[in-house]
Amino acid sequence: MLLAIDVGNTQTVIGLFDKDKLLNSWRMVTPKHQTSDEIGSSILNFMKNSGYDPGGVANIAVSCVVPALVDELHKMGHRYFGSDIFMVDSTINTRLKLDYEYPREIGADRIANSTAAVSIYGFPAIIVDFGTATTFDVISSTGIYVGGAIAPGIEISSDALFSYAAKLSKVDLSWPEKAIGKNTYDGIRSGILYGFLGQVDYLLEKIIEEQKQEDKGFICPKVIATGGLASLMKGRSSYIQIIDTELILKGLKILISYNL
Repeated sequence: MLLAIDVGNTQTVIGLFDKDKLLNSWRMVTPKHQTSDEIGSSILNFMKNSGYDPGGVANIAVSCVVPALVDELHKMGHRYFGSDIFMVDSTINTRLKLDYEYPREIGADRIANSTAAVSIYGFPAIIVDFGTATTFDVISSTGIYVGGAIAPGIEISSDALFSYAAKLSKVDLSWPEKAIGKNTYDGIRSGILYGFLGQVDYLLEKIIEEQKQEDKGFICPKVIATGGLASLMKGRSSYIQIIDTELILKGLKILISYNL
């Protein structure tokens, strides 16, 4: 089995694959200051509580955007699974040409998402990842990674609002019936969700417009949304066609197969 681990700034997603089948996945708060033992214990508990034998894990693929955890993850792999960790970065074989000024600056999560999108959905494509940051990654009509955009994520922007506005309380992120709120609770939800929807669709509009000028084959790109909050945009965005919340886990599985 393959253990795929996506360590994000806010949440860590763990997926267990048997060949091409995703058997199960789990989420936990990213343990930014935990040790290899604490990380390993959490993963073992997830697996055992779901009825999976940790002894069946043959490979571990990791996407990590928290540098402080890289060494601990390597230690965890050796101690708890007797396995080296395959760590994603811009130097591995992705089968993608990276048309980017400084490829080492591309996050491992963005590399895994882009690889999965090209392999599963084809190109041209745009991947929107709703995580701690909202990232946009663009794949040309010839399968080249040409860059993208990074915006503050929904949750951290909302937290900033509540932190600095003393009279505003946190709300659940569910869509209000109308954009015009008749109370503060609905007004906040409207501002957050419709505001981010507007941001996402405007950026997608600009990306498509610019890319069409440079890439004549960039017609009707597949727009794929992923990340923990991607489902919020289902049926709302004028551009997002596909919701795949497990895209990055699939990307890790594909990338390790390219590099074994």
